[in-house]
Amino acid sequence: MGFFDRLAAKKNSPSSVPQPVATETSATNPIRPRLDAARAHLDVKDLPAALTIYEEVLAHSGDRADVLVTISGDLGSTGHLAPIIDLIAPRYDGQRHGPATGLNLLQAYLALRNPDSAQHVLDILFSLNRPELEERLHGFSNAIADLIVQGAEPLPQAGDPANEGTTAAVPKISLASITKPIWFYGLEPLADQILPLKSERLRRVAFAQLALPGAYPDLIAAMAKPEDELGRLSRAIPMWLSETFYFSPHYEPAAAVGLLTPPGGGAGQPVIFSAEWTMENLRQLVDTSTGGLDYIFTGALRQKGGDYELLIRVWEVKKFRERKQFLVRWNPVTMDAELKGLHQQLRKFMEWSPEKSGLAYAEPASPRVWLDALGASLGLFLADKKLIAAAVLPPLAPSFDQLALQTENSVSASLAWLTLQSRAASLGLAGASREPTLSADPLVASGRETLAL
Repeated sequence: MGFFDRLAAKKNSPSSVPQPVATETSATNPIRPRLDAARAHLDVKDLPAALTIYEEVLAHSGDRADVLVTISGDLGSTGHLAPIIDLIAPRYDGQRHGPATGLNLLQAYLALRNPDSAQHVLDILFSLNRPELEERLHGFSNAIADLIVQGAEPLPQAGDPANEGTTAAVPKISLASITKPIWFYGLEPLADQILPLKSERLRRVAFAQLALPGAYPDLIAAMAKPEDELGRLSRAIPMWLSETFYFSPHYEPAAAVGLLTPPGGGAGQPVIFSAEWTMENLRQLVDTSTGGLDYIFTGALRQKGGDYELLIRVWEVKKFRERKQFLVRWNPVTMDAELKGLHQQLRKFMEWSPEKSGLAYAEPASPRVWLDALGASLGLFLADKKLIAAAVLPPLAPSFDQLALQTENSVSASLAWLTLQSRAASLGLAGASREPTLSADPLVASGRETLAL
């Protein structure tokens, strides 16, 4: 998995298609403008026009590694998986074209539930002997094993005579980009009182959903069930970090979480990533982010028994290099202390400083409780937007009960409780069983009035 498009309010337009770098002109590389034109067609959902251009380009430049990786990446990031197989698979050679195109092709086969072809590509990628890819390739190996165990039938794809004249029934993996604190949505009339001012020179940073390598023997079945603790933490930790950096004047952050939309559209389900994000995934995220990115945080979360291990990687986008790794381990007793320590290390490394306007930022008294609240708030937000089905949401009562213990001494916890209650009510779901003691800050009273609670 790993083909992404944004579900943010601002969609890419043809004008936002990445342009050739200054040293690469139409004269030195006449292929680049044609690839940009094809991407522009994809962005306005004109697949036939894009395919016409791709076929022309491949007819005379089909052995160029940069051409194959661009075509496969652009098709994947816009949700067109079957054409990747039709156009790229017959031309791909691991030794000549490198791993990036192979990873795109492998993910297309996985999404279309074709484990035999996926295994063939995986074998080619392993034969390249790239140590930096080994852990991720093992993750893909687990995903292939999941498909084999399930015995799932391959999805129909374009070009199959049995499906002539039909559209491939392919689920679409996309990203929801959350650009403000998740508990703020619904309180927009109070933006001037809650949100901080920003400086003119901003560093743009994305916090990607964490991978959960080897966490589930049946990945597809796990995604269809209500979210468990691991799944919630994989999304809530990036949400927490993104929220933290939003309350600094020097950063413009976003949290990126995966969604799986069924064929034909409609409410989907949260994605579980079984392997860490690849370099190509990072490039796709940069290309589909308005204004680009300066840093990306990725990572993996593992759990064995009652012990957890979290690895976070910090990527500098300008040079596409890994700048730093953070590793933290905890158990249920030490979770709050260890996560507070990690939070402080990340802020120090990124030279984070708080903005004094808007709501003053304060660390949560209990990261465990706050992460649970953020996860519940994200689930309700996505269900309210009909991006996921309410049926995949876990019970809400534990989140309300735990958060209620934090509200009296925290304005942000009180506001989060109010927006949680509002979203639960709008979905007809049981929310809080009793009224908590909220902060006496006037901003909380304004929030209650805004939400009509």
